[in-house]
Amino acid sequence: MHHHFIDRRANPKDKSLGNRQRFLRRARARIKEVVNKSVQDRNVGDVAGGETITIPAKGIEEPQFRNSRHGGNRSRVFTGNKEYVTGDQIDKPQGGGGQGGKEGSDDGEGEDDFRFSLTREEFLDMFFEDLELPDLVKTSLQEVHSVKMHRAGHAASGTPTNLNVLRTMRNAHGRRIALHRPSRAAVERLEREVADLRAKPVLDDEEQVRLAELEPQLEALLRKMRVVPYIDPVDIRYNRYEARPNPNTKAVMFCLMDVSGSMGEREKDLAKRFFMLLHLFLERRYKRIEVVFIRHTHHAEEVDEQTFFYSPETGGTVVSTALVEMQRIMKERFPSGEWNIYAAQASDGENFSGDSALCHELLTNEIMPLVQYYAYIEILDEREFDIFQDARSGAALWRAYQEVADGWHNFAMKRIAKPADIYPVFRELFAHKAKERVG
Repeated sequence: MHHHFIDRRANPKDKSLGNRQRFLRRARARIKEVVNKSVQDRNVGDVAGGETITIPAKGIEEPQFRNSRHGGNRSRVFTGNKEYVTGDQIDKPQGGGGQGGKEGSDDGEGEDDFRFSLTREEFLDMFFEDLELPDLVKTSLQEVHSVKMHRAGHAASGTPTNLNVLRTMRNAHGRRIALHRPSRAAVERLEREVADLRAKPVLDDEEQVRLAELEPQLEALLRKMRVVPYIDPVDIRYNRYEARPNPNTKAVMFCLMDVSGSMGEREKDLAKRFFMLLHLFLERRYKRIEVVFIRHTHHAEEVDEQTFFYSPETGGTVVSTALVEMQRIMKERFPSGEWNIYAAQASDGENFSGDSALCHELLTNEIMPLVQYYAYIEILDEREFDIFQDARSGAALWRAYQEVADGWHNFAMKRIAKPADIYPVFRELFAHKAKERVG
């Protein structure tokens, strides 16, 4: 007989949170393998969601306490037993472990697949693991909405900088009217009349009576002015602000990729991870994100995401065709005055002879003045990555883009050979944004 204990004590905001975290740590290798496969099938714009995954049940059992098989007295009673008595031996069932598991085996073993859902944060943690992002950047990318402070009425308390003078004076004016506070003009007229009467050397009977009436009136008015102040603390109002998701902000991300024969599955997988990370970065800042996929060989075209990553294509390599297509789409659908434009380009660095100069001209004169940021990654073989350590060395396309980067602070370029190399582009991207905020 054995006992199976599971801690089901409620945790703040989530039941059995500790058990779930321990399970994720124990089965991390299997979960990570499934997540990596799901990234290949997931759309760029859907990377921020959770994931329902299925992993083999073998090896994920809960820790158990078992009675020792040696020594001790054991006695069990099975309810509803009408067939067996003490001493009978019961054969082990020869079926499988359940639906969806293995077929029946000679030893009676069976196994079910285990299916559960990863939350958005858990999925992103797995996704970020290979990219080696710092924890601070991971947290930033997991935030969904950017917020902005908006006016939200008035409050009776606040800081002096938020004082609403107009509303305060309106409240004070209404209070003075309600309490019949004498006006300054009325008091001054009464003071002048009393002063004129007192200035006369001799007063007749009528003037003496008039002075005797005015003096108590003046004293009463002055006393009421002191009791009912011009501005009272109860009149003061402050502007109130609250954080709301930043509305009406929209961005478009252009994904440009060389799909000629030199771009294999490894290169396309690295490019897809790069585009996913850029999409998460933009999603944090903008409420509406549009993604435009442009692939090119010796000609370029706008395609859907499935075609962009998985459709085979052959032909030469003319990079400028993708830039021309991007420029055309920008003019027709995404005017820079209404959209924040970002672009990311992935290539293996090959280009038609003489075309790199045209790419430099298009970027410098037509595209870079209109975009918020342009990131270029050159995907190399790991052996080539060791050779091209100097940022100034490379093929004609790399050298042309290096000149663009020298002239535009919002142009970033890096070489990558494995998932862990992707982050440096984003490190520069975040550093650039931080400098903008400081400026």
